Amino acid sequence: MNNQCGQKIPAGDNTVRLVAQDGEYSYPDGTIALSDINLQVRAGEFIGLLGPNGSGKTTLLKLLDGLLYMTSGEVLLDRMNIRKLAPRDIYRKVGLVFQNPDDQLFAATVFEDVAFGPQNLGFSRSDLAQRVACALKNVDMEGHEKKQIHKLSFGQKKRICIAGLLAMGHEILLLDEPTAGLDPQGESRMMELLYHLNRERGVTIIMATHSVDFVPLFLDRVLVMSRGRIVKQGTPEEVFTSPEEMAEIELRLPQVAELIYLLKHEDGLPFDKLPLTVGEARRGILELQASGNAAPQKQ
Repeated sequence: MNNQCGQKIPAGDNTVRLVAQDGEYSYPDGTIALSDINLQVRAGEFIGLLGPNGSGKTTLLKLLDGLLYMTSGEVLLDRMNIRKLAPRDIYRKVGLVFQNPDDQLFAATVFEDVAFGPQNLGFSRSDLAQRVACALKNVDMEGHEKKQIHKLSFGQKKRICIAGLLAMGHEILLLDEPTAGLDPQGESRMMELLYHLNRERGVTIIMATHSVDFVPLFLDRVLVMSRGRIVKQGTPEEVFTSPEEMAEIELRLPQVAELIYLLKHEDGLPFDKLPLTVGEARRGILELQASGNAAPQKQ
């Protein structure tokens, strides 16, 4: 892997990087948190985990990162059982960003925190400085090396957490609610950052999120979780089909999709498909206007 600034990480030929097979995880008291977990993550994918609180999203991320081990079944990283890999071998490739950055950051300054991981992996001093500089550039935080961690904004702290993993050369990022606690502008900036890392740098990303409105704009694939199981997966178009189906698993459609669904099923506008973004909805409305079918039909 090459982690120089601006150079893309080779994604491979659709290579499968992470696999969970027949996975189950139980808490020490015997409570089953996850069951029947089967998934494959290919190089360069941008995947979202959707589901209500308590559905198992965070636990699944920890299993994929090797922080927890399956009670039964297995997790494979590049075809190797993660149980048989040393932590050093796992963390050269994959890392988890916690929901609260204050649970992850501990050093006094930005440089010290971002440098901690690669320093412990044994990189030379010159390579260390370059990795920190490149990682900060990739999260739009260059020039903040000397800034004290406690003086960063909440969104900046989240970026520094990501930079710490990038500096170690991570090719796979696992993120637990990366937009939680951010204002609308901060949410957009975070998603644009992740999209850039995925598309321009080739970083494989799996993120747990409640921000369904961002899903169609940025993500390739969605895994919907409910009560510790993956109950649905596919592209956003395949997953977001109706408000009723989403309500059964305590989720909702993107807001624009809910609007168009109501216009179609309650007001009779003959949309051919359910648009998931403002751009798609706009094109669909203009097409109806051009065809003379934009007026609501009596039910």
